Amino acid sequence: MNNKKVIVLGAGLVGGAMAIDLNKDFDVTSADMSEEALAKLSSKYGIKTIQSDLSDSKKLTSLIQDFDLVIGALPGFMGFEVLKTIIEAGKNCVDISFFPEDPFLLDDLAKKHNVTVVMDCGVAPGMGNIILGHHNENMKVDAFRCMVGGLPQVREWPYEYKAVFSPIDVIEEYTRPARYVEGGKMVTREALSDAELVHFDKVGTLEAWNSDGLRSLIDTMEIPNMIEKTLRFPGCIEYLKVLRESGFFSYDPIEVNGVKVRPIDVTSKLLFPKWKLKPGEGDFTIMRITVSGEENGASKTYEYNLYDEFDRETDTISMARTTGYTCTAVANLVLSEKFNRIGISPPEFVGVEESNFQFVLDYLKNRGVEYKIKERV
Repeated sequence: MNNKKVIVLGAGLVGGAMAIDLNKDFDVTSADMSEEALAKLSSKYGIKTIQSDLSDSKKLTSLIQDFDLVIGALPGFMGFEVLKTIIEAGKNCVDISFFPEDPFLLDDLAKKHNVTVVMDCGVAPGMGNIILGHHNENMKVDAFRCMVGGLPQVREWPYEYKAVFSPIDVIEEYTRPARYVEGGKMVTREALSDAELVHFDKVGTLEAWNSDGLRSLIDTMEIPNMIEKTLRFPGCIEYLKVLRESGFFSYDPIEVNGVKVRPIDVTSKLLFPKWKLKPGEGDFTIMRITVSGEENGASKTYEYNLYDEFDRETDTISMARTTGYTCTAVANLVLSEKFNRIGISPPEFVGVEESNFQFVLDYLKNRGVEYKIKERV
C-alpha cells in the first residue's frame, strides 16, 4: 500500500464507493456527519472514519491538516465554501460536489496557496470533459454533444427515477437554465426544453432534454457547437414541468398556517423517499458522447458509448462507479504528480496529456466501466 494519506469528505453512495476504491492503494479516511454511513465503511472495509460537521470551516481546516489529498463528495450547496476552506488549508483536492458557483473565482486563491484542484470530476461533467479535452488537443473540433443519464433498472410508478445525489441537487437540473453553444454563440434555454427521443441499445428509447451540463467547457473551449442533454425514461418531462410551473421547486418562502417554508424543502423531503434506491435495487448509467471535426485534414467523428450497471457482487451502484471511479482515477494522477497543474482545473485540462487520458480510460476499464469508441470519417 502507498503511504500517502487521502481523506474523502462525504460517505454517501458515491463518496463511500470512492473511499473503498482508494483504500486498496492508499491510507484512506472517510469523514461525514452520518454515523450509519461511516459504520458500513469501517466495519466492512476497515476504512478509518471521522464523524464531523464538514460545514464548520474551523473544524474542517483542522481535520484535513495531515492529508496529502482531499476528495470532495458533498452536496452542491456546501461545495464552494468547503473547497475554499480546503484551498486555504493548502491542500490538493479532487471534487465532485458540482456546486453552482463559478469555480474560477477560486483560481487566484489556489495559485496563491500553490495547490492543484480538479473540480467537476465525475461522469458528466467529468469524463465527458476529459474526452473533449483530449480531442481538442489533437483535432480541430467543430461539435461536441453529450447525452447522459442515470436511471433505475426497474421502472417504478410514479417517477420511474431514483436519485443517488442530494435531492436538491437533482431538482436544480430541472430549474437551472440550460446553456449551450451554437454557431459560436452561447444560447440560454429553460431546463427541460427541446425534448427528443433517442434510441440506445440495451435500453431502448429514452427522452433527452437540454440541461446545464457544459459548465466550464463554455469558458475553456472555443468550439462553435457544444450541447449537453439529460436522459430519462419517456414521459418524465411532462410531470417535471407540471411540478416546476406549480411552484414546487421554488426557493421563495411561502406562508402556511403562519409558518414560512420554502417549497423546494418540502418537495425534496417528499420526493427523497420515493427516489431512494432500496437495498438490492439496481441502476444503470447511459452516455453517448460525439466529437466531430477535422483531423489530419479530413473530417472525423468519434463516438463514445457507455452502458454500465449496478454491480451486485460489490453492491456498488452504477452512478457511484461511473462518477466515483473517474474521480479516483484523477486522484491517482494528482497523488503521483502526473497531473500537477497549480490552480483550478476543470477535467478537460486533465485530458490534454495523452498518457493521462489513457490512464483514466484504462483505470475505468479495469473496474468494468468501459467506453466503447467508434470512429467515422
